[in-house]
Amino acid sequence: MYTVVGGARSRAFRVLWALEELGIPYEHLNEGPRSEKVLELNPSGKVPVLLDGDQVITDSTAILTYLADKHGALTHPAGTIARARQDAHLHFVLDEMDSVLWTASKHSFALPEAMRVPEIKPSLKEEWRQSVERLDQRLEGEFLAGDSLTVPDVVACHCIGWAVVAKFPVENERVKTWSKALRNRPAYQRAAAL
Repeated sequence: MYTVVGGARSRAFRVLWALEELGIPYEHLNEGPRSEKVLELNPSGKVPVLLDGDQVITDSTAILTYLADKHGALTHPAGTIARARQDAHLHFVLDEMDSVLWTASKHSFALPEAMRVPEIKPSLKEEWRQSVERLDQRLEGEFLAGDSLTVPDVVACHCIGWAVVAKFPVENERVKTWSKALRNRPAYQRAAAL
């Protein structure tokens, strides 16, 4: 059985949602970043952490890719053009969306107060707005990478929710509709209930 370490209001949500989509039982330890338990498993103190037996896997996208490949779902087969396109979507989301939100978070609460630069936020919000527009251009219908939910959908939808909480605008109607449809999935709802 897998164990997911990290609070559901963090990037650990991505892993919880994926496991619900896969229908795989797991244990959830609601630990915050840098808790004693997390530091035992990941010296950086970051969550999520996935335990697969005695193996420790860190970083939400590494965990998602591992689970998708291992269980043959939420992904296209490695070495295919479909997988290359899927990976391109994932890297776009990480580079252009997740990184902007994380930079904003660092300048809101993660960095020591003396190092925070609140004046950076308007430029980050503009970068975010542009990224949402580019996400719209990448949508291939119901999902980012074809006719089924894949890892980049999970990460991008999580970023949309994170943005709303961080008060970053999501004004693109197509992206809002896409995100709402994903949030209405039963697996998402089960993970959200945590």
